[in-house]
Amino acid sequence: MSSHAERILWLRALIAFMVLPGLCAGLLPPVLLALDPWRLTEGLPLAGSLLLAAGLVVLLWCVRDFLAIGRGTLAPWDPPRRLVVVGLYRYMRNPMYVGVVLIVAALALKDGSPLLGGYAALLAIVFHVRVVVYEEPALARQFAGDYAAYCRKVRRWLPGRPTDRAST
Repeated sequence: MSSHAERILWLRALIAFMVLPGLCAGLLPPVLLALDPWRLTEGLPLAGSLLLAAGLVVLLWCVRDFLAIGRGTLAPWDPPRRLVVVGLYRYMRNPMYVGVVLIVAALALKDGSPLLGGYAALLAIVFHVRVVVYEEPALARQFAGDYAAYCRKVRRWLPGRPTDRAST
């Protein structure tokens, strides 16, 4: 791939990152935090910071794998062209969504915000519905047998060692 094409791919990935996780985990949490009438005077800053770091590592690692291996972005309008089954995707099928939820949950914990905690739970539910209703059928159509085999080996949400098992 040419250097120009590589730069364009990186730019597309950056835009997708800023729009999607940027909105869900970057822009909305401070707004909700400011509006939270139940916010505690003290959160758990150390635990929240550690969880935040973990969520950021997970998210960035997945974005990198989508870019480098899948040759696409995390955006539904510009998805990977190849099925990504390396890195964290060897242990769970949706680590990027898990990373975003970890980031929001970490901010809730760090700042003692029940409203932000509820938002993290809502995000988890919305992500699950999106994956089951839209993403999995789309991936099954796009990658056919490869995706079916992947689903038999790797869990949807909980990390584990890849094995032959039913889709969960």
